[in-house]
Amino acid sequence: MKHYFYTKEHEWINIDGETAYVGITEYAQSALGDITFVELPKVDSEVEQFERLAAVESVKAASDIFSPMSGKVIEVNTALDSKPELINKSCFENGWIAKIELADEEEKSNLMTAAEYEKFLEGLEE
Repeated sequence: MKHYFYTKEHEWINIDGETAYVGITEYAQSALGDITFVELPKVDSEVEQFERLAAVESVKAASDIFSPMSGKVIEVNTALDSKPELINKSCFENGWIAKIELADEEEKSNLMTAAEYEKFLEGLEE
């Protein structure tokens, strides 16, 4: 998980060179409950770091998903159209939301590592 970085809003990004997959964390999907709908971003759209990328609806609430880094959406997980529950079942593998072409790798410094995110979660539970 060394290529994974996290936001305080519970999104993850898996960076592989100049591209990255984006999704929501185990904590987020658990807090939302059963996810019933995913509004995917449009391919070729531009996103800015920490701005709205997508949205998910669950039995508990609707929630915006923010992009951990700036870039261009180059692929979306269309499997979520018919199976939004993939986020609940496999939020880091089959439940990814979008793949983006990164605009500025330096923005990674605004994100948390896995260890930092774990400490962040511990702080939420206190």
